[in-house]
Amino acid sequence: MHFLRRTRADAASQPRSRALLPTLGAGLALLLASGLPAAPVGPPPASLPERSESVTPGTDGHVYITNQLDNTVSVIDARTNKVAATVPVGTGPEGIAVAKDGRHAYIADNGSAEVSVLDTRTNKIVATVPVGKGPSGVDLSPDGRFLYIANGESNNVSVLDTRTNRVTASVPVGVSPVSVAISRDGATAYVANTGSDSVSVIDTQTHRATRVLPAGRTPVSVAVTPDGGSAYVANEEAASVSVIETRTGKITATVPVGDGCFDVALGPDGRTAYAAVLGPGKISVIDTRSHRVSATMSVGPPGTDPFNLAVTSSAVYVTEQGAGTLTVIDPKTHKVVATITVGNSPYGVAVSP
Repeated sequence: MHFLRRTRADAASQPRSRALLPTLGAGLALLLASGLPAAPVGPPPASLPERSESVTPGTDGHVYITNQLDNTVSVIDARTNKVAATVPVGTGPEGIAVAKDGRHAYIADNGSAEVSVLDTRTNKIVATVPVGKGPSGVDLSPDGRFLYIANGESNNVSVLDTRTNRVTASVPVGVSPVSVAISRDGATAYVANTGSDSVSVIDTQTHRATRVLPAGRTPVSVAVTPDGGSAYVANEEAASVSVIETRTGKITATVPVGDGCFDVALGPDGRTAYAAVLGPGKISVIDTRSHRVSATMSVGPPGTDPFNLAVTSSAVYVTEQGAGTLTVIDPKTHKVVATITVGNSPYGVAVSP
């Protein structure tokens, strides 16, 4: 997905460099480095949401952020919005998932082709597990038994048994898979294939890909509604979110959100979807009943680069690759309540119970 501000589209177009170059400071650099046409850069918004270092509303525990160019994970205390620890991991960490009991976090180390297992009580890495090439997106089964890893350079998904920290299956999927989401009942895994403009559907009982669903141009992220009826897919180059009916496999809606739609996440009740849009530095809020953008939240001017999202009932967490920050948004008021400096090129984000 990307070193040095690369976008997920890079996985589809060319091999990724292993050199960790100094981070470029602007959103234009992201687009140039990734090979995408630069979006028009207008003046910054007249007024940005007010930021403060106050306590986040709600009761979230800790927030974990992967920092691509530092090879670290930042641990944030969600009650104080302060960095509690910084943990060294493998090379080029991207996706991250936290177990429901909060005891372990799993980090996809893209550059070193492994998953780091973090003990959240000690903030130490207790295992490293070799997986496919270019691991990126990860997700856990609802019971926490299996971790699914999208390997963008191997065109497959590794299935890791979290009891033994061993890979028990490797599932061929489409070209350049970069994101994976497990249905709430645990029966199905959905994989966004950046290079083949599709979503692979994996039966988690047999660990076989059973269907291929259409998506927009360059799908980079997928999220599944709580009832399992719909999959929301962020299409980076199409600047949209596709809504796929999982039963029929048909696209039932396409929601325009803006240039560089890089991630999509659903609220806990499934009534709202959030899309991170790189170009204008905003989060688009989608009403999942009408399939329309109901609100837009700015996290900064162009170059902030909102990248990935984690959503709870009390907060929307956004990593900003260009700014090197984590922004915390109140989902009820859509106001920014904190902006926290983390590591260099923050990428993935996950929240513990």
